[in-house]
Amino acid sequence: MIRLALFASGGGSNMDAILKAIDAGRLDATPVLVVSDRETAGALDRARKRDLPVAVVPPGDDAAEFGRALLDVLAGAEADTVALAGYLRKIPEPVLWAYPNRVFNVHPSLLPSFGGPGLYGRRVHQAVLDYGCRISGATIHLVEADYDTGPVVLQESVRVLPDDTPETLAARVLAVEHRLYPEALSLLASGRLSVEGRRITITGSDAPNPSIPSPP
Repeated sequence: MIRLALFASGGGSNMDAILKAIDAGRLDATPVLVVSDRETAGALDRARKRDLPVAVVPPGDDAAEFGRALLDVLAGAEADTVALAGYLRKIPEPVLWAYPNRVFNVHPSLLPSFGGPGLYGRRVHQAVLDYGCRISGATIHLVEADYDTGPVVLQESVRVLPDDTPETLAARVLAVEHRLYPEALSLLASGRLSVEGRRITITGSDAPNPSIPSPP
């Protein structure tokens, strides 16, 4: 069992997928807090409909103060794990130090490709198409101080079709994200995930394998 804080800046579709996995018994977790950096985030409405505690923590101009504010709300909720679900702010290092290997993120590409500052959402899919890639995908990774550099927990590939737009590719990648993210958190909750440096080991006979589609 993990006590999960969910961070989101937008509508929170990945957050919703995680909560549905908890409801269905596929993820042994208790959602204890939903955090956003903006009052207007749709994820807050989703949380309130479920009677989940919410906190709006704007980043302001002082990174140290921002980190302290996040640590305060996490401690108040007794969270032990953080899942970033479309959260567009950099997590201050003191938060990462307080939750080592317990802060997860989802990215809509096969990292390390198409990651880093400024690459999120539609921008990622446009970059994939501009480069002419045949394969894209989704990555669940642990969070480090730099954007999109943390150890990879799970990845799954998605074919890029000849007539894809950023929107059509995003829809197929998002469907994978919604399935993969709860699975990754479940590995932690069930004690099947261990981290040594950049190497993550998944134990158990049903350890997930990446899905590699046939080339176009």
